[in-house]
Amino acid sequence: MAVDKVNRDEKLPAIKLTVVQYGILVMMLVLGGGLWRLQVLGGDNWRVLAEQNRIRKVPVLAARGKLFDREGRLVVDNYPSVSCFLVREQNRNIDADLPLIAKGLNLDLDQLRNTLHRYRMAPGYQPIPIKQDVSPDEQAFIEAHRNELPELETIDEERRLYPRDGFAAHLIGYVGELSEDDLNKPKYAYYEPGDVVGKAGVEETYDELLRGRDGSMDVVVDSHGREVGRRGIQLATPGQDLKLTIDNDIQRAAELALGEANGAIVAMDPRNGEILALVSHPSYDPNAFAVRIGRTDWNKLITDPNHPLMNKAIQDQLAPGSTFKVIMSVAGLEEGVAETLKVNCSGGGDFYGHFFKCDHHHGLLSIHEAIPMSCDTYFYTLAQRLGIDTIAKYASELGIGLKTGIDLPNEMTGIMPSTKWKMKNYHEKWYAGEVISVGIGQGAVAVTPIQLLRALSGIASNGNLVRPHVVNGGQLPAQYRQAVLDTFGGQGDRQMTLTPDTWMTVTEGMAQATTPGLYHTAEGAHLEGIDFAGKTGTAQVVGGGDTHNKGGLKTPNAWFVGMVPRRNPEIAVVVLQEHGDWGSGSAKLAAQIITAYVNKKRKQDGNLLLQADKKPAPVEMGAVWSTPTPSDKGGEAEEAIAGSSAGMSGGRFVIPVDGRQPAQSSPMFPDPARPENRQRNVAEIAVGLPERFREVVH
Repeated sequence: MAVDKVNRDEKLPAIKLTVVQYGILVMMLVLGGGLWRLQVLGGDNWRVLAEQNRIRKVPVLAARGKLFDREGRLVVDNYPSVSCFLVREQNRNIDADLPLIAKGLNLDLDQLRNTLHRYRMAPGYQPIPIKQDVSPDEQAFIEAHRNELPELETIDEERRLYPRDGFAAHLIGYVGELSEDDLNKPKYAYYEPGDVVGKAGVEETYDELLRGRDGSMDVVVDSHGREVGRRGIQLATPGQDLKLTIDNDIQRAAELALGEANGAIVAMDPRNGEILALVSHPSYDPNAFAVRIGRTDWNKLITDPNHPLMNKAIQDQLAPGSTFKVIMSVAGLEEGVAETLKVNCSGGGDFYGHFFKCDHHHGLLSIHEAIPMSCDTYFYTLAQRLGIDTIAKYASELGIGLKTGIDLPNEMTGIMPSTKWKMKNYHEKWYAGEVISVGIGQGAVAVTPIQLLRALSGIASNGNLVRPHVVNGGQLPAQYRQAVLDTFGGQGDRQMTLTPDTWMTVTEGMAQATTPGLYHTAEGAHLEGIDFAGKTGTAQVVGGGDTHNKGGLKTPNAWFVGMVPRRNPEIAVVVLQEHGDWGSGSAKLAAQIITAYVNKKRKQDGNLLLQADKKPAPVEMGAVWSTPTPSDKGGEAEEAIAGSSAGMSGGRFVIPVDGRQPAQSSPMFPDPARPENRQRNVAEIAVGLPERFREVVH
């Protein structure tokens, strides 16, 4: 009885058995439905995913556009290189492989770990660049360890090759990999870690055009991630080549002229704003950035007190010294003050209870003598007459205290003080005595070399101020060209109205400064037979004085701005030597660049009779002005030439270098006294001239 009772208790009730059976059936149906959904409905999708596990997309990097000078000569090139990437799709413990990878690729282990940490948030399929410009030995290491380190991959790319010795480095700029801080900037919102972009100069401004568009290649890999074949490829689109406005020959002359001095040189065509040369020193080697600059080298650059990474041509903001007197002269003449102003310089003058000294005792002089002699006393007096706001008005019209709009990044504005400026920045009123120092380009006035060059060459161009640029807009897409203009706004192109008397007086004064004469500040830079005009500036530094010890921290900065010819110039040059002592020294450097320019023009025009740095008898002038010596006062040619010399600059003339009459035996200078030569003078002068100049002498 007890056994039967136990058996009955162990049997499941029919209702429970039915529930269990139906539960099992439902589970089987769910599993079957899931299998049907995966294998039938989602079969195509999973087939694609499986294919992707077998095929890896490898980027094909675009070649960066090359840079050429204005004559089509190569300046910046590319060279073939191999880079190593780390792929994280192998389900391996990559951290365990890092010591071997670091040793084989000559990497610092901590730096390698930091690189992986930077990419911790990046998708797993994104390769991590760990070594650029892999050497042949390192490539051999990667191939020899394919089985042990399947996560290592290499890719061919083209890397930047810059000129040696920092040639035009601040104009060209450099490229570099985006840092973590860069990726947080709105400018790089659409970039990815590892992207190489322009970091300075032309490379930065025109990065979007130069970098091109990357392609990709489908690589078939096995279960270990090793490449076993290739399927398709999407070719990369190379970046656009760009032609710069610089002339390699003029750039080289500027580099040699500045030498080891700290400072800047810029040469520009004032007719259109094309930069012919731009030098900033000390410089750096952009090739060091083309791969990846080491921390030690980077720290050395950023801690150097001479600031090698600063483009001093557009960023150095310093007192202009006596070069500012040209702007003062414009203000004084336009206001009708300087025309009749005569000052007796006895070595300085008393203003507002303080004695301001001058370098010499110039005696009684007018504006015509004050410019070439650079008399401080005269310009002290002129500044007192004009007042700070009148000076600021004309200086601002000429772009002082404003960006020029040059198409290079990080241009500085400089400073032009005024009553409003001082109240805004210092919450103080302007004191009358402060204007005296401003009159000679000291005090609060600060300019950049490019700003000063644009202002003074604009005055010589009868008020035509141009936007400096290093890439001509004609080779740019319309939208990109407009974007550059909008991004680098500045003052740009503008016309300032000058009276003819102002223009003639100021340009004549600058021309006299470079000719031999008593107290003429740039006479040491005189170029015989070339209409070379300019203005020196010796600007005291903060805490300095008359400590003329070149290179010393208290030694004045040496400025010079010069142009050829004196009116409507076709080339203008600014030279800044930090702590370079007298501005006359910078004038001699500018003369070297002008000499190189004129010699090149003469060679291009087929004039090999004389180079500008030598002094044989005759010299043919091309597009540079020089007053001819009339050989026949009644001749038509001489009347035409004399008429031109009395007015605008320009033209081409065959003249004696020393101003004397040529020898009778000279084939280029026939004796005008002989009857047979009287009708030949015009033809002789015009021999070999381009058509655009022949009408000047006919």
